[in-house]
Amino acid sequence: MIRVKICGITTIDDARACAEAGADMIGLNFYKKSPRAIGSDTARALCATLRDEYGAACPLFVGVFVNETMGAISIMMDHVGLNYVQLSGDESVEMLRELLGTAYKAIRPRTATEAADDLSYFAPGAPTDVQIPSLLIDAPHSTLYGGTGINASDEVVLTTKAATARLMLAGGLTPENVAARIAAVQPWGVDVASGVESGSPGRKDHGKIRAFVAAAHGAPATES
Repeated sequence: MIRVKICGITTIDDARACAEAGADMIGLNFYKKSPRAIGSDTARALCATLRDEYGAACPLFVGVFVNETMGAISIMMDHVGLNYVQLSGDESVEMLRELLGTAYKAIRPRTATEAADDLSYFAPGAPTDVQIPSLLIDAPHSTLYGGTGINASDEVVLTTKAATARLMLAGGLTPENVAARIAAVQPWGVDVASGVESGSPGRKDHGKIRAFVAAAHGAPATES
C-alpha cells in the first residue's frame, strides 16, 4: 500500500483526523519561519496524546527541519518523541549519516541533471529502514522549503524514481489528483500539506484528509 504522510500538523484535533483516516505518518514542522511551525512542548503533548489514544495504530511522527544543527535536532527528537527526521534544507550527506538511519533528505531539483547530482550525493546517507522513504522529492521554489502547492515536473520525478528505492512524492498533491500522480509516477509514498488545508496554513480540512488518504491508499502499490 502507498504510504501517506500528512505534513504541517499543528493541533491535536488535526492529528486525530490523520490517525482516524489511516495516515501512515504525521509531519511536525520545526522550521520557525514556516506558517505551519509547531512549538516543541505542543508537539510533545500531541505525540504523547496520540500514542496513548491509538497505541500500535498511531501514525509515525516525522520532524521536519531546515538547516538546523545536529545538536538541536537530537534534543528535539528526544524531547518531542519523534520517530524520524526529514531534512528539508541545505543539509549535507554527513548529517544524514550522523543521524544513524533515522533521517531522510528532501530535495527540490529544477532539472533531471540536478536530480541525478542530488541522487549521487545523498545516496551514501540514505536510510535503509523500510518504514521511511529513501528520499523525498518536492517542487523547487526560490524562497520556500516545501508546502508550496506546486507540482514537481514529471521528468525530474521519474529520473529520481528510477534510482531511488523508496521515493516519497510531494508538491501540489490534492485529494483530486493524488491517484493520477501515483499512477503516473508509482512512488513509495506521498506527502501533502497545503492540499488538505481549510484555507490557512497549518489548519487542516478533515474531509480533505479522509479523501486524500482514501484516494492514495486506493491506488496500486509499488513493489519496494
